[in-house]
Amino acid sequence: MIFEGKSLTCQMLDNGIAEVCFDNKNESVNKFDRQTLDELKSVTEALNGQSGLSAVIVTSSKPVFIVGADITEFQGLFANSREELIEWTAQANSIFNAFEDLPVPTVAAINGFALGGGMEMVLSCDLRVASTAAQVGLPETKLGLIPGFGGTTRLPRVIGTDNAIEWIATAKQHKADAALKVGAIDAVTEPEALKEVVLQMAQDAAECKLDWQARREQKKAPLKLNKLEATMAFNTAKGMVGAKAGKNYPAPMEAIRVIEEGARLSRDEALKIEHEGFVNVAQTSQASSLIQIFLNDQLLKKKAKIASKAATKEIKSSGVLGAGIMGGGIAYQSAVKGVPAVMKDIQQGALDLGMGEAMKILNKGMSIGKVSADKMAKTLSSIKPTLNYEDVKPVDIIVEAVVENPKVKDAVLCEVEGLIAEDAILTSNTSTISIDLLAKNLKRPELFCGMHFFNPVHKMPLVEVIRGEKTSDETVAAVVAYASAIGKSPIVVRDCPGFFVNRVLFPYFRGFSQLLQEGADFRVVDKTMEKFGWPMGPSYLLDVVGIDTAVHCVGVMAEGFPERMSALEKDPVELLYKKDKYGQKNGSGFYTYSKDKKGRPQKNVEDSVFDIIGQPSKEVEADEIVERLMVPMIFEVIRCFEEGIVETAAEADMGLVYGLGFPPFRGGALKYADAIGIDNLIALADKYQALGAAYQAPELLKSMAKDGKTFY
Repeated sequence: MIFEGKSLTCQMLDNGIAEVCFDNKNESVNKFDRQTLDELKSVTEALNGQSGLSAVIVTSSKPVFIVGADITEFQGLFANSREELIEWTAQANSIFNAFEDLPVPTVAAINGFALGGGMEMVLSCDLRVASTAAQVGLPETKLGLIPGFGGTTRLPRVIGTDNAIEWIATAKQHKADAALKVGAIDAVTEPEALKEVVLQMAQDAAECKLDWQARREQKKAPLKLNKLEATMAFNTAKGMVGAKAGKNYPAPMEAIRVIEEGARLSRDEALKIEHEGFVNVAQTSQASSLIQIFLNDQLLKKKAKIASKAATKEIKSSGVLGAGIMGGGIAYQSAVKGVPAVMKDIQQGALDLGMGEAMKILNKGMSIGKVSADKMAKTLSSIKPTLNYEDVKPVDIIVEAVVENPKVKDAVLCEVEGLIAEDAILTSNTSTISIDLLAKNLKRPELFCGMHFFNPVHKMPLVEVIRGEKTSDETVAAVVAYASAIGKSPIVVRDCPGFFVNRVLFPYFRGFSQLLQEGADFRVVDKTMEKFGWPMGPSYLLDVVGIDTAVHCVGVMAEGFPERMSALEKDPVELLYKKDKYGQKNGSGFYTYSKDKKGRPQKNVEDSVFDIIGQPSKEVEADEIVERLMVPMIFEVIRCFEEGIVETAAEADMGLVYGLGFPPFRGGALKYADAIGIDNLIALADKYQALGAAYQAPELLKSMAKDGKTFY
């Protein structure tokens, strides 16, 4: 044995070939932490002094190769000074450079995921072989970073500038065949043959049957682009990536700048540009927020995994009561992830609409090559539309998705409870109606909870699992496991008016209505909040949600929280509702909706809307617009956290990101609160105290300010 550490081993095989094996003994996966980097340095030094060495292969003992860098460990480094962080990045890269500069050929055996730092490790090898199960990629821009272990420098030299920019800017993972086509890997083989193929390739390289030296020199030399090619490639990339990423996501554009500035330089000189570029984005608020979202998402996955292990009931089949677009979306989501769904309604037209919704989603998937004909057929055959209650008897879980009316829901839930098995779980897809209220007439309330999906179901990641007063832990665990199994990110919340997501959304809407009452122009407010980062402004969002739905929710929230969410007199939203303007669903709300000649949806503003809600009469600064809408939302999130409606800051923030489209680069309401500063939030409460109780600082915020605490 040449080397044996906690993350790496190195031993001699036959014919002078050494095997460097990544084998983290403390983790279920391999990742680059400081220990692994230090051990890679030691291994490389040992190999440089090894006599009789002819080649080196790099393998993994885990089902995956290397999932990336340990962001939890490296995150702390980002708080260092710029000079210290650049120095650390240079030291880390010197380790990869030393491995790349070994005097013998190196071959990577990629048996699973090689992402981020894992991909950068294999790029430092001369040759790369992947199993058919492997996936590779550089996802750093999802975290607001750029590849900083040499990936931004090496990848363009391996697969060309255009391909490298696409890989880095989109942060996508690529299957082995796709990676082979662009030259990111050199061969693909079946998993069981991987080691044999890699050993043969190493032997061939050692015997000079493969020109590994030329490949290595290509990675160390400037990019092969003439001036015209470079100008065209980089200008085109900047235009396309800049338009998509925008100013709020600087990492993709920084990656292009680094590649462009390093294009005419050698590896070592180009890496200096990469070090600077990495630090430029690593210390931004966007990186901090996006990294926190990644960590929060990991927490959700961990909790779902724990729930899956704790669940005493396995969900093998599901039933959806109430078809239409929402019911069809839920049935599709269950079926497409392998849990067959029975979709029950009292009208054939609703069943047709529900099946049509599933067909529409699948057809779109087929048109862009993401869904095969077999997948489409299998999914549709896993959805059983029915008018007969008998068909739902054998299912393991019911998702009731009928009209948002407590009396109707109560009748449906009580009826179906008497039909299904005694251990079957009953859930309600309600957005506002109390779970405890709906449980009152049930015989088995311990087997009942809320399961709030968001529309459109197939796109929105979040499911709120609402725990009622009598809901059992086993039921919650089973529903969380089911939501996770069908591809959703569940958060468990306690029952209260609006639950979590809608409860914190309506102070935002109320702040918007107050602005309009004072004479603000809803078009300006929309543009301001879109610039802030929301996918759509409040008036457009109300149109999408449905003005009628919003007015109904206002009543529920006003009853539940009369101090902070009482109905406003002459609320512009209610004025539109009284004129039968419901938003997108009937083509007219704040905006009017139609289709252009090519059938594409478009929205316009008709002057007649101002006859209903009042003419704009006041210019409001962008900062005030943001504060007036965001402060009451943030304060309500804090109250939910304070009351235990949601258990952790991470779950609160992910609820907003996944359920409402809260700007990811801001990290969620509580991460954003930290960025504003707790003391500054208290000052904003004082500034807007005349606007009512929604702008009063929660007690938790006051105590945090006193103790100097933050949410993260």
